Amino acid sequence: MCRNIHQLHNFEPPATGDEIHAAALQYVRKVAGSTRPSQANQAAFDRAVAAVAAATAELLGELVTTAPPKNREAEAAKARARAEKRYAS
Repeated sequence: MCRNIHQLHNFEPPATGDEIHAAALQYVRKVAGSTRPSQANQAAFDRAVAAVAAATAELLGELVTTAPPKNREAEAAKARARAEKRYAS
């Protein structure tokens, strides 16, 4: 489930709200142990996603680095190359 959470810090352009929300959703799904909460738990699930997304956005806004920003396309190409090597048959 959590394999879809990607590093969000130090990219140009910065992480979008959708990327932050997707990471928060994956985190809450992992912690809750389910991808879809029951109707009884939906409100708590949604509040948790919103809280994690807010905390993530705050963290990303406060982090500082001297490293140059990473290129999203270059990082994605590296990840694809690693996957090809790992899953080659």
